[in-house]
Amino acid sequence: MTTIKSKFEFFRIPFLQGVLPINSSQIPAEIIAGITLAALAIPEVMGYTKIAGTPVITGLYTMLIPMFLFAIFCSSRHLVVGADSATATILAAGLVGIAATGSDEYLALAGVLALMAAGFLFLARFIGLGFMADFMSRTVLIGFLSGVGIQVALGEVSGMLGLKGGGHGTLSKIWEDVQSIGQVNFYALAVALSVLLIIVTSRKISHRIPGALIAVVGAIILSWALDFSKHMHVLGAVPSGLPHIGLPEVKWSWELLQKLVPTAFAMFVVILAQSAATSRAYAARYNERFSANIDLTGLGLANIGAGLSGTFVVNGSPTKTQMVDSAGGRSQLSLIFTALIVLLVLLFLTAPLAFMPEAVLSAVVFLIGIELVDLKGMHSILKQRPSEFWVAMITLLMVVFVGVEDGIILAIVLSLIDHTRRGYQPKNALLVPGKSGILRARPVADKAQALPGLVIYRFTHSIYYANAQQLSEEITALVNDSKPPLHWFCLDASAVDDIDYTATKTLRSIHQILQEKDIRLVIAQIPQDVRQENHHALRKAFGKHAYFNTLEEVLDAYRHKK
Repeated sequence: MTTIKSKFEFFRIPFLQGVLPINSSQIPAEIIAGITLAALAIPEVMGYTKIAGTPVITGLYTMLIPMFLFAIFCSSRHLVVGADSATATILAAGLVGIAATGSDEYLALAGVLALMAAGFLFLARFIGLGFMADFMSRTVLIGFLSGVGIQVALGEVSGMLGLKGGGHGTLSKIWEDVQSIGQVNFYALAVALSVLLIIVTSRKISHRIPGALIAVVGAIILSWALDFSKHMHVLGAVPSGLPHIGLPEVKWSWELLQKLVPTAFAMFVVILAQSAATSRAYAARYNERFSANIDLTGLGLANIGAGLSGTFVVNGSPTKTQMVDSAGGRSQLSLIFTALIVLLVLLFLTAPLAFMPEAVLSAVVFLIGIELVDLKGMHSILKQRPSEFWVAMITLLMVVFVGVEDGIILAIVLSLIDHTRRGYQPKNALLVPGKSGILRARPVADKAQALPGLVIYRFTHSIYYANAQQLSEEITALVNDSKPPLHWFCLDASAVDDIDYTATKTLRSIHQILQEKDIRLVIAQIPQDVRQENHHALRKAFGKHAYFNTLEEVLDAYRHKK
């Protein structure tokens, strides 16, 4: 039995890791947090349907089966999963030209995209790609989400003004609004401004006040009492009851899947980066463990639940996670309570939604977009790392003026370039004894010697094909410009965790050049695994006596040599 269990250990599905153990004294707080999340998030997810181009009821569906599945199969005790503006925007952009927005075909394709995103998440889990979340840098993520926020907010201006709207892309939508400015519906504008005022005022008083819910309920009551439908567009009949469970009704084909792959992959990248970043932040806050790979399982199952229950892709939400945390929730138990409340709403409270003015949703979504624009984050990047600020700004502009899918691809590329740039030009150093005798780092440009005729050169990154030339150039310059002339050259490899084929060839070439100059090349503090991996190639070049375990051994050997 032990053998069988070990063979299938990998395929074991985690269960209730984000819920157990349950502290009985914490249950009241979890219930309150669940109610708070429902009150704050129900108007929000209905707003996301406007971004996604799906019926309002699908927003509630994202908080039912998907939320429940994630709660019981994830590892994070804090991450909240639901509809999200970034993935909703990617969805809408990806289905342009494939199906008419809001049609049955469109909704079915949204379900297919959720299933495809789940497929990518399971693939990432299967081959252990949870670490990929680290390749979407915080800088690029701030730029991307800010761009999404600007695009979302500008897209809702027409709804708040009671205009028909139209156009594809941010500039086109703005132009359509400008051309239709004479047709502003002042009733819709008054309702939208009232909603904004209520939400903003309530947040200034306390973030625990469900301002959006108060505004939505108030607008519904007034619309029912005063018959707002005579003056502005309202939602109309909203179906009640549970979602239909089944595969999306589309004409399945490889051609269709190929069309949807770029959109599904863009969603996958955002889900991976945003969910992992949020889980990591809250796990660190409460000194708890979480597994990015197990969360991939939960996210994958949540999106399968979304695809099979007639709604759109779900994602880890920083804002909803903060809502639960602020309300006192400390486990996924609060999400289970939220899902139960949503179930009651679906069964008994959808009829009043028919009276909701569309301007109300536009106002809610407008604020969601504004909140995504992280001006403080952009300013902080500009202040601390000006070069990274321009990376974030390029990503932002790409999302706003070109498109979300192109923006996410650029975000990935810029993150990888930024990562490569750091390794491409590492800030290496020379080590020189200080007054106390302890070795201290000095810039390579100082050409300082640890002892007369001995240079200790610390390379501060893995040595690979992109930075091997820098290694060669810096060593050559140190050798040629040394005063007094060098007898030994020590490469401190304590920070080198890999040496690729190109770098090995470069080291052998450097060794040969130094030999011709009668300079001995030695290597100190090379990690054991790196030494073993490159044992044959390096030992053949340098000889078995070229390695030293510590820099003190190098200094003693050099003094003894003299």
